[in-house]
Amino acid sequence: MVKYSDEDIRKLNKITLKIAGDYLGISSQAVALGLRNNLLPIGFAIHNEEKDRRFTESWSYHIIAERMISYNNGKLSEIRVENIEKSLDKIIDEFNSLKQELLFILSENTEVKN
Repeated sequence: MVKYSDEDIRKLNKITLKIAGDYLGISSQAVALGLRNNLLPIGFAIHNEEKDRRFTESWSYHIIAERMISYNNGKLSEIRVENIEKSLDKIIDEFNSLKQELLFILSENTEVKN
């Protein structure tokens, strides 16, 4: 098992299941299952149903370096808060956009009725 530092992980272009497992001190299979079942918050797994073969499933994994480093150092909650704030800002922006569109539609309907 290779031991990776936080800086080693940051320098990688792609983090494989093996690298993630070595860094976290668990098996690559545990990383895969954790990502597939949304139990390991270091990235995500995509089920490629179109590529499924008769007896095997096809999955793709995307591991995010900073999330994995934060998870390993016990600081993931800080990242979650930042992501929640960004998501809320996006939701508010989308809501305001929809609100403006609705007001425009309502004003057109009022003009048509008059």
